Amino acid sequence: MLLKNHSNFALECGTDEAGRGCLAGPVTAAAVILSPKFKNSILNDSKQLSERKRDLLKPIIELGALTFGVSHVFQEEIDQINILNASILAMQQSITQLTPQPEFIIVDGNRFKPYGNIPFETIIKGDGKYLSIAAASVLAKTYRDAYMNAIHEEFPMYNWKQNKGYPTKEHREAIRNYGITKYHRKTFRLLPEH
Repeated sequence: MLLKNHSNFALECGTDEAGRGCLAGPVTAAAVILSPKFKNSILNDSKQLSERKRDLLKPIIELGALTFGVSHVFQEEIDQINILNASILAMQQSITQLTPQPEFIIVDGNRFKPYGNIPFETIIKGDGKYLSIAAASVLAKTYRDAYMNAIHEEFPMYNWKQNKGYPTKEHREAIRNYGITKYHRKTFRLLPEH
């Protein structure tokens, strides 16, 4: 059973990102403040859920949230500021979209930078411990997947619809055969031999 709150603040937001280890496309983050009445027995870390369950949960989370935000940081910026900074930036941009703003932030993982003067805590594997982080993980993943499905149409040979830009054998084979696209992260090791 996932826990409701980590702090004693009523307006606690959870934030998480998706797509950090991908070779192409954005890193996407979401931030969610859930309504105090929110309950869901299926909600978990998005990596533990099937695509069908994530798609099912997305509207439930959006309706059950007091407020939520989602932000993409694209490959050009990832290449400029590195993936860790891009992940933190995406999380902070998604928090900026929240109305009301949170009084406390819980972050999945172990790295974050101060956001204004709002207190925060990083929680390793937080997406498997707290409802709001799990909700953020599902939104980040579903919004990013939708983006990758859309750009798949432009470059179907990389099969992003299936691999979502992760370094699968098939994706690397396509890079070897067709080179890279404007969506690839140039600072990443796109092929093992690079």
